[in-house]
Amino acid sequence: MADFDPVTKAVIPAAGLGTRFLPATKATPKEMLPIVDKPAIQYVVEEAVSAGLLDVLMVTGKNKRSIEDHFDRAPELEDVLEAKGDDDRLTQVREPADLATLHYVRQGKPRGLGHAVLCAKQHVGDRPFACLLGDDLIDPRDELLKRMIQARNTRGGSILALMEVPPDQVSMYGVATIEATDESDLVRVTDLVEKPSADQAPSNWAVIGRYVLDPAVFEVLENTPPGRGGEIQLTDALRELARRGDADGGPVHAVLFRGRRYDTGNKIDYLRTVVQFAAERPDLADEFLPWLREFLNKR
Repeated sequence: MADFDPVTKAVIPAAGLGTRFLPATKATPKEMLPIVDKPAIQYVVEEAVSAGLLDVLMVTGKNKRSIEDHFDRAPELEDVLEAKGDDDRLTQVREPADLATLHYVRQGKPRGLGHAVLCAKQHVGDRPFACLLGDDLIDPRDELLKRMIQARNTRGGSILALMEVPPDQVSMYGVATIEATDESDLVRVTDLVEKPSADQAPSNWAVIGRYVLDPAVFEVLENTPPGRGGEIQLTDALRELARRGDADGGPVHAVLFRGRRYDTGNKIDYLRTVVQFAAERPDLADEFLPWLREFLNKR
């Protein structure tokens, strides 16, 4: 088995403007919108830590200071809770600051996901790294990121996560052309297209917001012109790496994910996610579910 560099760092792009959630996101980052009582981005950091990645870089932008504050200590609040003997809430308040070593870099202007990833180059260096998008939450019981890192350790190159979507949804995603390997849940990616129409999509396997990337992606991104929407698209760079095959930073493989994914990128999916999380919380379900059933019966 080849000796590949270990994956030790995670990058979380969090510089988007969150326009779909205005006016709530006028002054509050969309990544800080709560899923019940915890901001969405904390679930993403917890996922990285669970996969063994304790060095986390967040790519932020203007009006994102509250993200840094959330993952910092809050001495005055902690003192109040400690004085009240409220140990449960004190633990919850301290937990974000103790999760990992957090770093931050600013993406001065939103120029696409590819540019956000490129902003991580100095911190990441010449080592492979994981990239986790905050719009996608992966159920911790499914351990997708661990599987992706395992695939990188044996195959090298970059590893994507793919989910099968209905034909009428392919235009919302980057879509992959794939070839089978000797592992049932792992495929080789030979091509990618960003948000194709249903009749032009090469498959129904869509890229979701988890990546394990070879550092060669930085050189490709530096030479990738703006694509769809005038932004530097990560999909375009991954397409170039896939076409290189086994040389110069390739190949590109993907884990076929059939587990539980929660989308928070638009209002309807965000609401679904909040309801699902609340319904599965032992401390909430007994009271919440009967109320929800009664509410729905009255509609």
